[in-house]
Amino acid sequence: MKTSDSLFSDELNRRRFVSLAAKGFLGVSILPWATAHNLKGAGLGLNRPLNYAPKAKNVIYLYMSGGMTHLDTFDPKPGTETGGPTTAINTKADGLQLAENLPLLANHADKIAVVRGMTSTKGAHQQGNYFMHTSYAQRATIVHPSMGAWMTRLDGRFNPTLPGAVVVSGGSRHPLSGFLSTSHQPLAVGNPNEGLKNIRRLWGMTEEKFERGLSLSQKLDRKFTEKYNLDHVNAYSNMYDDAVRLMKSKDLKAFDLKEETASTRESYGSDNFGQGVLLARRLVERQVRFVEVQLGGWDTHQNNFTRVPERCAILDQALSALLDDLTKRGLLDETLVVLATEFGRTPTINVNEGRDHYPKAFSCMLAGGGIKGGQTWGATDDEGREVVENKVEIPDFNATIAYALGLPLDEIIYSPTRRPFTLSDKGQPLTQLI
Repeated sequence: MKTSDSLFSDELNRRRFVSLAAKGFLGVSILPWATAHNLKGAGLGLNRPLNYAPKAKNVIYLYMSGGMTHLDTFDPKPGTETGGPTTAINTKADGLQLAENLPLLANHADKIAVVRGMTSTKGAHQQGNYFMHTSYAQRATIVHPSMGAWMTRLDGRFNPTLPGAVVVSGGSRHPLSGFLSTSHQPLAVGNPNEGLKNIRRLWGMTEEKFERGLSLSQKLDRKFTEKYNLDHVNAYSNMYDDAVRLMKSKDLKAFDLKEETASTRESYGSDNFGQGVLLARRLVERQVRFVEVQLGGWDTHQNNFTRVPERCAILDQALSALLDDLTKRGLLDETLVVLATEFGRTPTINVNEGRDHYPKAFSCMLAGGGIKGGQTWGATDDEGREVVENKVEIPDFNATIAYALGLPLDEIIYSPTRRPFTLSDKGQPLTQLI
């Protein structure tokens, strides 16, 4: 006899199958999002491909905040002046070398695709960070949605009692849901070890009192919401409903890392990033669609060759533990693991033994979720200065994530000012990686 958890999972898979079958068998033109307004997207000249049989259902997005050096991680240039003292090591994948700073990940190289042809036009942290998260240039008049918000807007939630997206250690400048309604707002978690705060009723507050207070609040608000029946007003009401459902959900234990064994917690690393990655695994197990975990400290203008190994040790342990854990649990095929950063670091080493901002060339990584492992895409020259093969712009990289998930890249979403936007702007997915 099946447990309630397995029945719940079966129902989610059934719904996703029906959705994908509709896309594949019934035709794109009659889907709910293919209205007359949205079909105007064809006039934009995009006509981007749709993945009718995606393997990826969820995303764990690891963001290296500050600009991760490509030359000392995923695109080493040993023996050159620009490569510095960093050497390269062989990996489990033939022909794919990584920097010596990622020895554990080298054992999982057959699972990863390294994108070495990344390039950007944003060389400042705030603008580069925003561009990577949204695919749009930062503007004073609008905030664009991040990928997690786009995902729940276009493909919905799988678990109705948990948030569709979560951001761990994301900082105050994260774009979150942007101009989308608050129903698509990712839940921000500061410290993964502390779980969710303010989720229990106050001492002395009984269930009866709590329900009575909610009922009174709804009565007081009713005339206002009826008079101003607007999306942004209703969104706040829905947000409170979601909060109450979350408070009562048995899935709240997903945020409690004490549920894990000591050995599992140790395998990810005791730092906040490692524990955040473990939290991400727990959340996608319970059908949270998109979990981002940030690791800062990559802004190595000074002492690059001391600080990068320290950052890499944290990343290497957590990422390797994640890939191993997802594989053992049978979750890697349906979970897309993304590693991204806003730009690279200069090939030229400065007088402080550091590397400065360098948007012209850098690296990102993909794994799981239908990605072909053991490969590289794109290449830089011998000094790591220029992309000389298969240049990948940030919207292209984000479009690849969306394609792996089967999201409709050409669906038009209108901002509150009626401006049309599409996921990843005009980026073209790297279908060759799938």
